[in-house]
Amino acid sequence: MTDSAVPSVRLNDGNSIPQLGLGVYKVDDDGAEQACLSALEVGYRHLDTASYYGNEAGVGRALKASGLARDDVYVTTKVWNDQQGFESTLASFDQSMEKLGLDVVDLYLIHWPAPKQDLYVETYRALEKIREEGRARSIGVSNFQTHHLERLLGETDVVPVINQIEVQPWLQQRELREFGDARHIVTEAWSPLARGRILDDALLLQLAAKHGKSTAQIVIRWHLQTGLVVIPKSVTPSRIAENFDVFGFELDADDLAAIAGLDSGERVGSHPDHVG
Repeated sequence: MTDSAVPSVRLNDGNSIPQLGLGVYKVDDDGAEQACLSALEVGYRHLDTASYYGNEAGVGRALKASGLARDDVYVTTKVWNDQQGFESTLASFDQSMEKLGLDVVDLYLIHWPAPKQDLYVETYRALEKIREEGRARSIGVSNFQTHHLERLLGETDVVPVINQIEVQPWLQQRELREFGDARHIVTEAWSPLARGRILDDALLLQLAAKHGKSTAQIVIRWHLQTGLVVIPKSVTPSRIAENFDVFGFELDADDLAAIAGLDSGERVGSHPDHVG
């Protein structure tokens, strides 16, 4: 399996993002380095980190050790809640870039709207400046709800390319995704496997048996076929490879309809209105 198997999604600024990537939440620096190296060897070309994760340096070391050209790997990082605000976001971005060992990041996101701070509009203006200076190729948001996006779109100049949110079969967020689609904001899914909790779901186990695949592969394939960018996390080389091996089969219409019926609104992460 090579990176040529991974489709790219066109963003509203003309750039493209590989539809499947590796997330490294709750992984230390050394663990992130090893996970990213494993992923890059398998064929992943999209790595997602954040200042909050504390592993940007490990991701950067993996990029360097891989021997791949910089432009061959798509890298995302994010500004954390306690660094929101115009000047502090600029400073946080500089720190992230130093740890990553990069001059340019492909995508820079606001990690959470942190509504109690009421700084996400000011923070996004810092992202606009970073993009204008060419230090981030694309900018976007993470965990924004419709009301956060509506305000952002009304008070800033650059439409976010992506809203990275929790999406998994139990939490499909159709209305939020439709809002983004109508404004050419791509939805990217974090915790696509519901932190492993969904892997024993009876319906998904049936579909896994039907296709001769793992439950994780069924769920990741569902994300891909519904047009989402998806970043499953693993530190286990065999699972990293398994999560990438999702391009040799397709779910049929009945499969997709059955998975649509699993939507219960159950989150494994926090609600964005309650963070920060």
